[in-house]
Amino acid sequence: MAELKNIIEERRSANNFIKGIKILKQDFIDIFEMLKLAPSCFNIQHANYLVITDEEKKEALREAAFNQYKIHTASAAIIVLGDKEAYKKADKIYSGMLNLRMLSQFDYDNMLNDINSMYEGRGELFQRDEAIRNASLSAMMFMLIAKDKGWDTCPMIGFDSEKVRELFNIPINLEPVMLITMGKEDTTKRRFRGYRKPVGEFVVFEEFK
Repeated sequence: MAELKNIIEERRSANNFIKGIKILKQDFIDIFEMLKLAPSCFNIQHANYLVITDEEKKEALREAAFNQYKIHTASAAIIVLGDKEAYKKADKIYSGMLNLRMLSQFDYDNMLNDINSMYEGRGELFQRDEAIRNASLSAMMFMLIAKDKGWDTCPMIGFDSEKVRELFNIPINLEPVMLITMGKEDTTKRRFRGYRKPVGEFVVFEEFK
């Protein structure tokens, strides 16, 4: 518990990074191996990630993100994407459990029927909202794992989604949810941590009065 507490307290949104530090591909693989355990509705795993470390591509992304300097100095920029059609691939998630007899054919069919009924029944807006919700859960876990591995991050929504989609040929079913810049924070330029509300100002038990 103490270790998790330390990671949460030490994680900050880094606004400045030390330029020129490289992140090994294996570091990303290690993070994503752990990230596979992130929660998602029906375990259909909506979150997708586009990792950008190439300097030219990162600069193109910076331009689409209103020239934010932290993208220039960051070691990597990660585009978090939510799959609006994740529910259509549920059979791939559950077929292994069926084959291993962890699920009966009856339960398997009911599970896929429940998933399709919910996502098809509630329509495209719900599918988009679900993609964003579930990818956001995954993104927060990504940042905590990255911090545990010694990397600093900053979540960002300041970018032109359509320009980003065009730049990186992002398929239409994948919704750009946020950017995460990643690297080693330049602590000489660190901002003070902002005011945090007391628990009583944002938590209500049982019902609103």
